[in-house]
Amino acid sequence: MMVLHLVLLGDSVFDNQAYVATGRAVIDHVRAGLPGGAQATLLAVDGDVTTDVARQMRHLPADATHLALSVGGNDALGALPALQAPSSSVLQALDVLAALQSTFRHNYRDALLTLAEAGLPCVVCTVYDAVPGLTPALRTALSVYNDVITREALRLGLPVLDLREWLTEPTDYSSQSPIEPSDAGGYKIARALLDWSHP
Repeated sequence: MMVLHLVLLGDSVFDNQAYVATGRAVIDHVRAGLPGGAQATLLAVDGDVTTDVARQMRHLPADATHLALSVGGNDALGALPALQAPSSSVLQALDVLAALQSTFRHNYRDALLTLAEAGLPCVVCTVYDAVPGLTPALRTALSVYNDVITREALRLGLPVLDLREWLTEPTDYSSQSPIEPSDAGGYKIARALLDWSHP
């Protein structure tokens, strides 16, 4: 019988230990909810972007059985200078968004293809958008990235864990850095991952 070994890849949505103070990180909540004999490995790295996923995959444990990917938030953060640049029209601003989306689509597609090479069940996460203080304009820009995530996952037949529907309360976000999951938010993410990996 296969023994579950869930591997978390991506960014600080999973690698959030630095932002929960005395609370539990996502990986701690996952491990606490695993059935006997199962294990979980954290390969996600705080600050990593989509193009870093291939490097993370090089450390994939030989006995891994399930993969979970949450990446894209730092890609969006890196686009802030372009988003804050002046524009002469709405159409010109949309051209900027289209170019950012095209770059992200290329990088995200490559990341998913790298995961697919492992031949293991995989779930991907959207980027949550109920971050305290996030403006409506930035939430709209973030939807451009989430559109890529959902479309590329659908193209490969991968299930999507929509974190926009899970992390909806201010308490789901860290008081140390509001763009990171809190202990409470991490618990919600872990529960969703556990429900997917061993329903």
